[in-house]
Amino acid sequence: MSNIFKRFPRTFWVANTIELFERFAWYGFFMLFANYLTKSSDIGGLEFSQNQKGLIMGIGTGILYFLPVITGAIADKWGYKKVLILSFFIYASAFIVMPMFDTFTGVFLIYLYLAVGAALFKPVISATVAKTTTDKTASIGFGIFYMMVNVGSFFGPLLTLAFKDTSYELVFYISAAIISVNFILILFYKEPEREESKESLGDTIKQVFRNIVTVLVDFKFVLFLIIAAGFWTMYLQLFFMLPVFIEQWVDTSSWFNYFSAHIPFIAETYSIGNQMDPEFITNFDAMFIILFQVLISSIIMRWKALNVMMTGFTISTIGLSLTLVTQNPLFIIASLFIFAVGEMTASPKITEYIGRIAPADKKALYMGYSFIPMFLGNIMAGIISGYVYQKTSDLVSFVREEAVKINLQLPEELSQNEELAALANELNMSHRELVNYLWTSYNPSQIWMVVAGIGAMAAVSLFFYNRYLIKD
Repeated sequence: MSNIFKRFPRTFWVANTIELFERFAWYGFFMLFANYLTKSSDIGGLEFSQNQKGLIMGIGTGILYFLPVITGAIADKWGYKKVLILSFFIYASAFIVMPMFDTFTGVFLIYLYLAVGAALFKPVISATVAKTTTDKTASIGFGIFYMMVNVGSFFGPLLTLAFKDTSYELVFYISAAIISVNFILILFYKEPEREESKESLGDTIKQVFRNIVTVLVDFKFVLFLIIAAGFWTMYLQLFFMLPVFIEQWVDTSSWFNYFSAHIPFIAETYSIGNQMDPEFITNFDAMFIILFQVLISSIIMRWKALNVMMTGFTISTIGLSLTLVTQNPLFIIASLFIFAVGEMTASPKITEYIGRIAPADKKALYMGYSFIPMFLGNIMAGIISGYVYQKTSDLVSFVREEAVKINLQLPEELSQNEELAALANELNMSHRELVNYLWTSYNPSQIWMVVAGIGAMAAVSLFFYNRYLIKD
């Protein structure tokens, strides 16, 4: 094993370390982003509607996954190092500027700017890892790469959550500081060898769009991308919907009491009042992946990609749906473990399956568009966690609806928490009694049926797709 590690050049390790800090910075803010956009202003939130949140996160993150097909061409033309430096600058400046905006338009635009920085980064690091590994070292090389992704996604939120109560601004500044570490690491980054294109950048981008047309006229391939997008639509609710659902509906005081008695540091660091931070709970998914990905991968490595994906789609659907049916945090953690098993099973196999169904003479071209399901999945996830959640499950909407029913006037200057307190006072209830009353009256957990329906449709569609169109 030590001999294998010695085969990797320095740039491989530099690139992986850069990836670690980038994921650290990204997830440090992104796991908290949904609640930042929608929470009550008296605890640092922007009080955007769920629909506005869905538009920002869905469209913005969707564009992030669409642009790498263009930014990858730019990197091949300009050079990897230059593009990485540009992406770090955009990242850092976006993180610093974002808390200065509190309007929907302002936050939307600065998030799109941040997405451009991320889109510049993604293809360069992946290409660097590919170019600094060989046939013999590629498997373990990309294993190390994905380990860095998961470590960053787990520890990033744990760091920023510790400072959230001080100020949400500090969350963004911490992410800016973390990504800025890469300005130092880039000094040790050596440009991998690449073929210099003689085409102009404009011609290169035109060819990119011609390739997109070539791919999109393949009905079978596009149909698979849409099916895979269904999985990502369901998966992304881990970031778009679940933190909001826990924040609004779940009583985590039992967990707070447990940690207060046994691990006071966690209770003090990751809580508001006697409630644990929702993001602390959803972050268990990343912890499960770090602990069990190698085991799951070793079990499924010889299974057919189709069978693995259908199994993963189904397990993930069951797990994530179950997180949305209860106010019990222990049940949610157990459900997150089920979801994580499905995620670890399905996610790595999607790209492999694309390679199997692509025409033999166009494999490289088709593999280059394996991002499309994530692009479509983000757009659809934004709609589900935005418009649909607001109509079926949003606590703020129910508070205002209930106030109208009893002719209670809620002044516009009240924060969301003050509106809830006013309604609780009018109904002579405590905060938790009112939340439970609204839970019973409006049945917000019905959103699980939407999530389950999307995941189940993806799994069933995949079965019929392979049976009747691919005939594998």
